[in-house]
Amino acid sequence: MWNYERRLEFPVNIKAPNAMLAQAIISQYGGPDGEMGASMRYLSQRYACPYREVAAVLTDIGTEELAHLEMVAAIVHQLTKNLSMEEIEESGFANYYVDHTIGIWPQAAGGVPFNACEFQSKGDIITDLTEDMAAEQKARSTYDNILRLVRDDPDVCEPIKFLRAREIVHFQRFGEALRIVQDRLNEKNFYAFNPGFDCTK
Repeated sequence: MWNYERRLEFPVNIKAPNAMLAQAIISQYGGPDGEMGASMRYLSQRYACPYREVAAVLTDIGTEELAHLEMVAAIVHQLTKNLSMEEIEESGFANYYVDHTIGIWPQAAGGVPFNACEFQSKGDIITDLTEDMAAEQKARSTYDNILRLVRDDPDVCEPIKFLRAREIVHFQRFGEALRIVQDRLNEKNFYAFNPGFDCTK
């Protein structure tokens, strides 16, 4: 059970609407490297994890990704809530508007909707943690791209910088978790769940 605090992890106070930025940033809501996929990935992987402290890392980070999902939704909402019809048409936001008005809906920047193929849960802790580290780097890279687009708007830039910094911390924590797993495995049996295929014996 989680306790929910009615505040964002980092404040979002955007004054100027910008539908073009919203269309890019929404990718971190429901895109291939976004926060929705991250939270579902880690909160699903934790069940097959054989080590409690590593499962706790997956739970902690998966829960924080839900908070990041909330932040990204707040950013997109604040960038689109006061748009005029002229701004919607001129910004290329009309296609999204037709289907969702200004509601928040999970999709990539290119318009591809979110689906469960955006994340993996393999049940092999080494495979899962290695994917998790890569996922955090892909998310960091996506935030880098977004920062290049929003560099002139500090109201948008600061929460995006915060989110980017957390991706780096998550990468580091997953690296620590992977080292815990590696330390516990028999040095002659690195792949714990498939000893019959281990060629080092």
